[in-house]
Amino acid sequence: MSNKLKAIGYPIVTALVLIAIWICAVDVFKVPDYLIPAPRAVLGTLYTGYIEGKYWPDFFFTLRNTVVGYASGACLALVLGAFVAESKTFERFFFPYIVALQATPKVAIAPLILVWFGYGMASKVVLIALMTFFPVFINTITGLRQTNAAMLDLMQVCSASRLHVFLNVKLPSAAGHIFAGLQISVVLSLIGAVVSEFVSSSKGLGYLIQSASVNMDVATMFACLFSLIAIGVTGTQLMSVLHRRLVFWERNSSQTLSTH
Repeated sequence: MSNKLKAIGYPIVTALVLIAIWICAVDVFKVPDYLIPAPRAVLGTLYTGYIEGKYWPDFFFTLRNTVVGYASGACLALVLGAFVAESKTFERFFFPYIVALQATPKVAIAPLILVWFGYGMASKVVLIALMTFFPVFINTITGLRQTNAAMLDLMQVCSASRLHVFLNVKLPSAAGHIFAGLQISVVLSLIGAVVSEFVSSSKGLGYLIQSASVNMDVATMFACLFSLIAIGVTGTQLMSVLHRRLVFWERNSSQTLSTH
């Protein structure tokens, strides 16, 4: 079996096993619907919600906020990470405060973000950006500081400018680390989106989950969870594809090493 078939086949087999266990738990052990709904009930809720169009506004509301917040947080993390990696002075002044901000539970500061940015899209984007920020920030610093010393020495001998070295040596070298941070942050951005909708929203998948929990509508809660999983898996896979396509020299170097 080829590696591509294995990569597709194994998760499918795992999913089928989990569904079988789920069906057994509901049908054989008679688990109540208000604890775990039957798979057919969840599928029916998904079908009704998306075919009839009831869930689409909430789906796209969450997706839009997640994408905007993720992009904002990732861009800010890349810029600040580059400054910290390249400037010891900048690191001494700002790094401790950035770490302190990361150590602060985002759920705890969510009400404060609402006071500062209001109850609209801005507060949600800020919270999502904060959730996204740190993995990309740390991975950017790590990647830039692990640049091959021999390459840096060569650039110094060639009298290359600092900007030239950064753009043509350090940034390509750090790309793998940066994409690893971007993949991790996809899931964190979704968590931020759901938390922001729990705190204050009348729309979104997080809002639907909260509303369904009040009514003990567990099937709707599961349907929204699967919708969030779909967004998260798609986003993570998209980052993985972009990583392979854009950072092609990593793949080429690994293939070269394997041939020797």
